[in-house]
Parts: sequence; structure tokens; C-alpha cells
Amino acid sequence: MSISSAADAASPRQGLAAQAARRRTFAIISHPDAGKTTLTENLLLAGGAIRAAGQVRARGENRRTRSDWMKIERERGISVSASVMTFDHDGKMFNLLDTPGHEDFSEDTYRTLTAADAAVMVLDAAKGIEPQTLKLFEVCRLRDIPIVTFINKMDREAQDPIALLDEIASKLALDPAPLYWPAGSGNRFKGMLDLQRDMFIPFAKKTADSDGEHPEPVAFHGGNSIASYLEEGEHQELEEGAMLVQEASKPFDRQAFLEGHMTPIFFGSALRHFGVDQLLEGIGAYAPPPKTVKAAKSGEPMGVEPGDKEVTGFVFKVQANMDPNHRDRIAFLKLTSGKFSRGMKLKVQNTGRQLSVNAPIMFFASDRELAEEAFAGDVIGIPNHGVLRVGDSLSETGTLRFAGLPNFAPEILQRVRVKDPLKAKHLKKALEGLAEEGVTQLFRPNIGADFIVGAVGQLQFEVMADRLANEYQLEVIFEPSPYAEARWLGGDKADVEDFAGKHRSAMATDIDEQPVFLAKSSWEIGYVGERYPKVRFERTKERT
Repeated sequence: MSISSAADAASPRQGLAAQAARRRTFAIISHPDAGKTTLTENLLLAGGAIRAAGQVRARGENRRTRSDWMKIERERGISVSASVMTFDHDGKMFNLLDTPGHEDFSEDTYRTLTAADAAVMVLDAAKGIEPQTLKLFEVCRLRDIPIVTFINKMDREAQDPIALLDEIASKLALDPAPLYWPAGSGNRFKGMLDLQRDMFIPFAKKTADSDGEHPEPVAFHGGNSIASYLEEGEHQELEEGAMLVQEASKPFDRQAFLEGHMTPIFFGSALRHFGVDQLLEGIGAYAPPPKTVKAAKSGEPMGVEPGDKEVTGFVFKVQANMDPNHRDRIAFLKLTSGKFSRGMKLKVQNTGRQLSVNAPIMFFASDRELAEEAFAGDVIGIPNHGVLRVGDSLSETGTLRFAGLPNFAPEILQRVRVKDPLKAKHLKKALEGLAEEGVTQLFRPNIGADFIVGAVGQLQFEVMADRLANEYQLEVIFEPSPYAEARWLGGDKADVEDFAGKHRSAMATDIDEQPVFLAKSSWEIGYVGERYPKVRFERTKERT
């Protein structure tokens, strides 16, 4: 092969790798009420994707945010479903994955994190690290997802920032590396010092969609403009605090951040759109592009590179009825390699079915537009009628399989019935549709006609009732179930069948027709586990 032909052969891969290198796919995680949705809105504003941020705290019709598109989300001002927003800014393509903050929807959050290459951890400056933040951080650590920290609500009374850094170091075992340092908090909050550029960024108490913006940064040393914003005592206090933290903290090291040992710290107020531009700049500069993803081909382990030619990806979420005018089902596909073009054919690995993807979409929460092309790191939506499920692997050859996404045993089990008995068939179809989204579990007992619905928390049942009423016109009643625990059965087929035959009254099947043991208590699971040592009673199930 000549030098020129070798270069020609290499250039498509280099082009794919360059496109992937532009992508920043990140999730936002936090405890409820830390300001995650407000930050999401203002990141979209900073990226030029919207003109005014939604007012989460407003009432009635004014309470509209781009990422909270469900009716129940707008009514309650909470996020209960992960959403995706894509925007182009400063030469990079950002895919922002907004996750539910409420712990009752942690399974949806976990799956969404499988598609993230980085995470922004939002902390309330007054509360620090809260329980749900800690849980989500552990998920990120298990998946080697690097974390950027945004300490929010500095315009309210806050903990001492050094105490917050100590908490991050002790509770998360991360080296905090502040890139900015705040001047006061609450009513005394005057802005923050850019530690890398030695520039002071003044704070003005204005909302994101009001006229005017925060004043331009000024030189912290050697300029008179700083006196307009800080009194002499405040200037000295900020200087001493910055010197102290720089001496006590390790300097920011991007490699240490990418390896999960360090987190860059940003400060600000999402509600006042302060510090958000700096955060977005930091995500673009430091967050990683798409990485090599582990997979298997014909049973042999391999790594899928973003610059590989074959188009590959995995489904991490399925959402029904995003458009109330159309009973659609959208599979969220995270692309891991290749250049996807509208109209191309992809195969589902576990079923061998081939899909012609003629109407792929790019997301902007519930808004959408046709995706003519997409690259590794992007998230596209594939409309389908029950063909795709959470955990499916797609590729041009159909031979590639990515690690499956687990289902978790529910913590609450309830019976569900429809008020109108004539709509029982409609209830079955609706429950299966919601279960296929992967947020709740659906079990059909082998004896009896009741459906058993499993969820992580009580709020999920309220959301399910709301969605069944609004999206399927079904009024349902949830009732206590005689069961407290559900476990998938594993082991040799003969052993499982023997157990199931002797416990028919407690057996059910899930949506994949897998056997499930429904127990009245955790003690019962321990008891049968001892009596049937060859049968595995599993808390998680990976779809194969």
C-alpha cells in the first residue's frame, strides 16, 4: 500500500475520533432540592440553547423547565424521569443527562449514569454532602466516572467553604481542588476569585432572565477596580482564604481527576446564574470525551473505541408517551463508535432483529428534531413499538454485546387493579409498557389474576397512577400486597423447576418471563435459601 493510500485509509477513523473528541456527555447528580434542575436550566442558558431559564419555583403555568416535561414534574417541581438535552457550544457538542434527584427513582438514575462520561455533583452550600448524594457518588465511583463539584446557593447562608472541602475529602475520599474561591456567603456574598487567572468575578443579585448581567471580572491585584466591589477588609479576608486553601489543597491535575482521585470545585448560585458559565467552561476543558467501552463479540471480551468504524451503541432508557399526541416509545441509544446516519440499519444483538432507523431524534428534553447524523458520545432516540428494551446492544453487524444493565429487586410490592373491570386488558398493556421503561417491576403471579407492581419507593406508585390516568386514561387502585420481597431465581434449570413446583403459590414471572419468588418476609428468603442451597435467590437481574 502506498503512503497516500495508507493516509486515505486512516483518515475516516481519524475523522471519527476527532468528532468523538468534541463530545462531552455528562450527568448531573444531587440530593433533592440542591438545585439540580435549576442548574440544568442555567447550563442550557449559558450554552446558548435557550433564551431564559425556567422558573422552577414559580406557580401554575409559569412553573416550566426544559428538563421536567412530565405533567407530574411540573405540578410538583421535582424530577422523576431522566431526560437528555443536546447543545453545541464553543466548538463542542454537549449531551446533558438530567437525572431524578429523588431516591425513589434511583434505578433510572443508575441506568442513566451508565451513559455518562462524567458527572457534575451539585452540593447545597448550607448542607454539604447529603445521603442521596453519597449513594449516587458511590455509583459513579463503581463506574469510574470522574466528578466535577458545583457548590450551589452561595448567595444564601453557607457552611465555611474550607469545612465543605474537608467533608468532600473525608466522606468521598476525593482530593478537592478549588478553581475558584468565594468571597463570603448569603447577604455578604460578593463574588469569587478565579484562582488560575487571579481575576475577581463580582456577584450581582439578579435573576438569569432579568435585564443586565453580572459585572465583568476585574484584576484582583494591581488594579483599582476591585475597590468597587470589595472593601479593604473583605479584600484581605478573600486573599488570606485563597492563600490558605491553595497551600492546603493539591493543585488541580486533570489526570488525577480523570482517574477518579480528584474533583475540581466550582462555586456559585444557579438561581442567580452565577458561576454557571465558569462551570460549563470547566466541563468543556476538563471532562473526558467518550472512552473505550467494554464489550464482547462471539463471547470474546474486547474494547469498542470511539473511532471504530462500525456504528455501535446500547439502550440505557426507554420512555413511553413523551409526546402525548402520539403513543410513542422512544429508546435512548448511547452511541459508542462510528458515524450514525439517518436511515441506516442496525441489528439488536440478543434478538437478531434488524431495524431501519429512519426517524432518529436528537433530544431537547421532550422537544426533538430529526438527527441526520451522530457520533460516539451522542444520545439519539429511536422510535419503536416495543422492539427495544433497556440493556439492548445495537450494531451494524449485530454481533457485539455490551454489559447488560441490571434490574434491582423492588423494596415495595403492591397489587394494582383498574376501577373499570372492562379495561383490564388495557391495564395489562399499560403496565407492561411502563415496566419496559425499566423504572418499575411488573410480576404476574402464577396463581391468580392480580398484577404485582414493585418499586423502590412510594412516590413511584403515585407517579405511576398519574401516568396511567393521563397517558392511558386508566383510573387504578393500589392495594397492599401479601408479599414483601421479590427474588429472581438462578441455578440449574432442574433445580429451579423443582423449587418452583413446590412453591407454586409464591411463584410469579416478570416481564421477560423469568421466574420470580415472592416472599412474605426477608426471613422467608433466608429460610428457603437454606433448604434449597442449589437455587440462587438474586436481588439483581441482568437482561440477556
